[in-house]
This record gives sequence, C-alpha cells and structure tokens, in this order.
Amino acid sequence: MQPMDPDILEHLLGVPVAALGTLHGGAPFVSMVPVAPEPGRGFLIHVSRLASHTRDLEADPRASLMWMAPLDEEADPLALPRVTVGCHAEPVPGGEADAAARAYLARFPQAEPLIGFGDFGFWRLRPDSARLVAGFGRAMSLDRDAVLKALEG
Repeated sequence: MQPMDPDILEHLLGVPVAALGTLHGGAPFVSMVPVAPEPGRGFLIHVSRLASHTRDLEADPRASLMWMAPLDEEADPLALPRVTVGCHAEPVPGGEADAAARAYLARFPQAEPLIGFGDFGFWRLRPDSARLVAGFGRAMSLDRDAVLKALEG
C-alpha cells in the first residue's frame, strides 16, 4: 500500500462544488452545492429555502458533503480520490451573515446578486468526521480536527 499523500485532503476540500447529502423524509437525498471553506469552523453554503435540501436541513441537521477528483477518461473509477465529510448543519445567525457573505463571495463572486434574495440564506456545516479515499486500497477515517486543519491550508 502506498503512503497517503498529505495534500490530497486539502486539495479535495478546495474543490468548489460538492455533493450534499441530507435526509429527505428519512430517505437519503443528494444534491449539488457550491461550498466555501470557513477555516476554523467548517463549510458555508448559500441555499434557497425553496430547495428540498434546505427544508431537509431544517428538519434534521445531519448532513454530509462529498468531494471527488475529476475522473480521467482512462482512470480506474475505484482509484478516484474522494472524501466524504459528515457534518452538522446550522443556519448562520443574522449577526454573522455579513462575514459569511464575504467568505462566500471571495470564492463565488458571481453569487453576489443572490445575496440579497429573501429566500436565500447561509448555512454552516460543521464537520464531525470524514472518510478519505486517496486511491484504490488507500482509505482512512479522519476526525473533526483533521478536517479543520486541512481547511487552514
């Protein structure tokens, strides 16, 4: 077995789009969300209250985010680096919304027109644990601190 590349987690968490897993009426539901890192805390998403995943988070804050490296046309899909982070989701309090907007817009400046929409809000996803697969046969479980350290860059 090859040693784990120490930068692979940081690289994967730097991908701007993730799959968001929620519980939808008790059943798994996955959607795509743009994600901004929030060093020391976790991840920020900016979502509409009209979206199923937002209503799911309001009903049950357990969620997961999954990032994966792009699949090279000739690569083995089982060797695809990926990480799934189990999270606890919470709405960003009103007093922290401006700071959340700055962090989010630093990554997604094109989202600025949506910031003022009344049905959109920021959610913070605080990591609990993670499962990193750096390639075929190269997997490991990580704790919250390892995820937060990778977000520090």
